[in-house]
Amino acid sequence: MAQLYILFEHASGFGLFRVTEFEEVGAFLPQVEEAVNDSSKFHSIVRLVGFKPFTSAASALENINAISEGILTSELSAFLETNLPAVGKNSKVLLGVADVKLAAAINEALSLSVTHVGVVPEIIRGIRQHLSSYVKGLSPASMRQTELGLGHSYSRGKVKFNVNRADNMIIQSINILDQLDKDINTFAMRMKEWYSYHFPELGKIVTDNYQYSLCADAIKDRKTLSEASLEKLEEIVMDPAKAQAILDASRMSMGMDISPIDLMNIERFAKRVISLSAYRKQLAEYLKNKMSMVAPNLAVLIGEVVGARLISHSGSLTNLAKYPASTVQILGAEKALFRAIKTRSNTPKYGLIYHASFIARAGLANKGRISRYLANKCSIASRIDCFSEHLTSVYGEKLKEQVEERLKFYESGDIPRKNVEVMAEALSEHNEALSRAQLNAKKRKREEMANGDEEGLGEGESEESPKKKKKKKKKKKAGDEEGANAVEDVATAEAVVAEEPEDLNGTTEESVKKKKKKKKSLQPDEGQDVNGSQEQETAEEPVPADGEDAPKKKKKKKKSLLPDEVNLNGSQEQEPVEEPAQVDDEGTTPKKKKKKKSLPLEEEAMETSFTVNGGEAADQQESPKKKKKKKNREGSIGAVP
Repeated sequence: MAQLYILFEHASGFGLFRVTEFEEVGAFLPQVEEAVNDSSKFHSIVRLVGFKPFTSAASALENINAISEGILTSELSAFLETNLPAVGKNSKVLLGVADVKLAAAINEALSLSVTHVGVVPEIIRGIRQHLSSYVKGLSPASMRQTELGLGHSYSRGKVKFNVNRADNMIIQSINILDQLDKDINTFAMRMKEWYSYHFPELGKIVTDNYQYSLCADAIKDRKTLSEASLEKLEEIVMDPAKAQAILDASRMSMGMDISPIDLMNIERFAKRVISLSAYRKQLAEYLKNKMSMVAPNLAVLIGEVVGARLISHSGSLTNLAKYPASTVQILGAEKALFRAIKTRSNTPKYGLIYHASFIARAGLANKGRISRYLANKCSIASRIDCFSEHLTSVYGEKLKEQVEERLKFYESGDIPRKNVEVMAEALSEHNEALSRAQLNAKKRKREEMANGDEEGLGEGESEESPKKKKKKKKKKKAGDEEGANAVEDVATAEAVVAEEPEDLNGTTEESVKKKKKKKKSLQPDEGQDVNGSQEQETAEEPVPADGEDAPKKKKKKKKSLLPDEVNLNGSQEQEPVEEPAQVDDEGTTPKKKKKKKSLPLEEEAMETSFTVNGGEAADQQESPKKKKKKKNREGSIGAVP
């Protein structure tokens, strides 16, 4: 008799258990189930052989993913080879597992007899219940934590790496669209029946469900209809004759009167039908955009709705691409196919692709042919959409042209183009579209780079411009300060001259001394300011080249110095007129003469002021050298009275 071993997979690791005896016949009796729930009895029947814990959460997730797909990992294979006894002639080993795919993989890899039926599920249930008592250090709380963490990571990985995650949106939207069509139809029929008690003639005039709901919401009580409401009815029905017919029917209607409460409920129900119809339109637009992104060639070939129904029925775009053309042809007519096989009657010619416009346009004798041809082209389009890297609708347009040509061939006998020629044209157009897309992408990158560089340069210029402005402001401030100092000096000198008395003989010695002290304190500052300003101006002026005229700014600067000199010479009655600057033949003006002329004028001004204020008091405080110079000059010029 074969020895039974049980492989148990848990979030914490792999476990191998040996079963001593277990009654298969009475496994599902209440007494046996109670024995499984009892820990001591179960331990006597099932014993632990080995347990291999997972080293990390990543390895646990990897092993569980492999087991769910029916793949035998290297870790599990090594664990089984280590703990299972060697198979001989006398000893036989039977391994029980929970998954059918895993059983087939172990049987193929290790050449073991594996089962998943019989008493195996019941024993696995007992092991799951008493696992914490078998493995030391594994508490029920830690088991729950590891199971929860592995379950979350497993589900997250399945959702994240789902190949059909783009197809799922199409499947859900087409299912909701079909359900909405049924619901809107049911609700509209119920509303027509309800509102017909009050206005039965409206249902014969307006047959569309959506327009009927709008009319019921607009009319409400038929007795309130008048000529003023014709425009509103025309907007809803889009036919003035129908609007007039509604108005005439409301005047001669045989419907009963309705209470305001019932009318309010009918109005609410009509608004609900209108909102559902509007949502149905939005959902249809969403499905169209989604199909153009996921399966553009299939959508162009047979339409968005039929293509979405094919994807939904097959489960995903990948499954549809794997189907042969014969399966695509009868997809959706499985019941009719099996019924025909059972009764040995004719098999169906088409399934969901019957709703495509090509089959409706074909003749009765050619419907089977065109459905077979269309199924062939649909399988090609689905494979292109599923496995191509760059999705375009070029192939779908060419395949549609081929179906059109086939229809003409069935009707008129015009020979269509060969498939090789059409596919070569589609391939060339596809390559051209790719090259254009690549060029556009490069242009966008260049424009983005150029915009980025311009922004960087603009920022740099904006940073440099404030620095330049700051320098200019500093220069202006320095010039303003110098000008202000010069103006203050000149103003003080004028004030001193103005304070001099008119009668020169009546002045006392004390007043003369005070005035002399003030003038002495002002004279060196004034001389320094005037001379310093002249020297700075001459240093800043560029030297003109040969053959060029002297700049006109020099004359202006010289003229600006004249008021200062006049203010200093307060004792003179007439302003000294400056002689024009002598210009050489080459057009240059000499600079040395200016300095020589400016100095004598200052000295004369100082001497005249001293002589006016009284020479005797000044001679007592001045040095003997200056006295001698003054005597010589007075002798030459003449004594002041």
